[in-house]
Amino acid sequence: MNTYLAIDFGGGSGRVMVGSIHQGVLKLKEVYRFPNRQVHLGGHIYWDFLAVFEEMKAGIRQAVRQGYSIRSIGIDTWGVDFGLIDKNGNLLGNPVCYRDARAEGMPEKLFGEAELSAHYAEAGIQVMHINTLFQLCSMKKSDDVQLRVADKLLFMPDLFSYYLTGVANNEYCIASTSELLNARTRTWNRGLIERLGLPQSLFGDIVMPGTVRGRLKPEICEELGLSGEVEVIAVGSHDTSSAVFAVPQAEGQQAFLSSGTWSLLGVEVPQPILSEEAHKAGFTNEGGVGGKIRFLQNITGLWMLQRLMAQWKGEGKNVDYDYLLSAAEASDITSVIDVDDPFFQSPHDMEVAIAGYCHKNSSQIPASQGEYVRCILQSLAQRYKRGIEQLNLLLPTPVKQLHIMGGGCRNGLLNRLTSEALGTPVYVGPIEATAIGNILVQALAEGEIKDRSEIKEII
Repeated sequence: MNTYLAIDFGGGSGRVMVGSIHQGVLKLKEVYRFPNRQVHLGGHIYWDFLAVFEEMKAGIRQAVRQGYSIRSIGIDTWGVDFGLIDKNGNLLGNPVCYRDARAEGMPEKLFGEAELSAHYAEAGIQVMHINTLFQLCSMKKSDDVQLRVADKLLFMPDLFSYYLTGVANNEYCIASTSELLNARTRTWNRGLIERLGLPQSLFGDIVMPGTVRGRLKPEICEELGLSGEVEVIAVGSHDTSSAVFAVPQAEGQQAFLSSGTWSLLGVEVPQPILSEEAHKAGFTNEGGVGGKIRFLQNITGLWMLQRLMAQWKGEGKNVDYDYLLSAAEASDITSVIDVDDPFFQSPHDMEVAIAGYCHKNSSQIPASQGEYVRCILQSLAQRYKRGIEQLNLLLPTPVKQLHIMGGGCRNGLLNRLTSEALGTPVYVGPIEATAIGNILVQALAEGEIKDRSEIKEII
């Protein structure tokens, strides 16, 4: 029986999942989990790539020790962030986190209003300063030495794959988050890259999900105790693209909500929607598995709650999830905040930030943990309602149901508030959508299944 490894990196943790398929049943098991943290150093925020690369290898080694015969590996991560390597394959520095402030204000410096509309008609990506385009432009503006000597740009899943295989390429789904692709041709926007003065050589071959990226280097196999050739498969390497691929198909227009640190709300469409109306509504066209486009909005998700919980834990307060949701359920606060306000992107004190926002907008200020949680969750539900309303204005047929997947679908209160706000059916799961989608693409690439409908049960 073939065993596939799904290596899934999130903003707070990573895990290694093993998966196998037998008679239409997909079996999943987590074999290793590890922390992934942001490191504040010298006025910047970095990812500790070296540490998490070692943790990834430890997870693969654990799978080997448990007796799994590994056929292939697929890697997915969050979007937009990248590492730069020189012509000898050396990593030039730890990747900078998208929450770093280096690119703040760059969109306004690069594009006027008319230019933004023309740019959207090519890229189809929601303009956000965190995107790769603006991170690179900030590096160019500061004459960053890394950019001067770099040979290749590798997005996070590309970077992990490169140091496993020695093969450098860029997976389509993750590359589409950069704002540097032509949405129609699904290739690098070479004209834009030239206009921005960025080195053309940085941007390599784009590979589609289901492509073999390379094979584990012999020294990696020896280090990890692997025998035989193990392929690294390009999956939907932006985690949301893998998650959406795992959503059960339904009749009628179905929207998806990938609920986690970020909320990604949208639909799958065959071709990008590049209208000015889509641009003004903040929609983005990201690459999906099987040639699909994920037409969606990036919405701040459970990040605010995660930051609050971390803060409360440091203060010695109760941060049991069930306790907090129960307290929120009992709360009757009605305050609603704009979860996408830059004010909440990375405040030093999230509780103070929420209280300050409520005061500024003459709303009731939360006075307990339950009220803070309730305020966040009902604000998210109202934001999802607005997103669906905006979707319906742009689609030929309205959304009939919403499918919530990812870790956030465990939040029963948020699911209920969302259903009440939308007035449409809300379906929940799978919780492990990202890992499932990752493994399904590997199984397709290896010829074990012909399409995802062959999976009848997931255990």
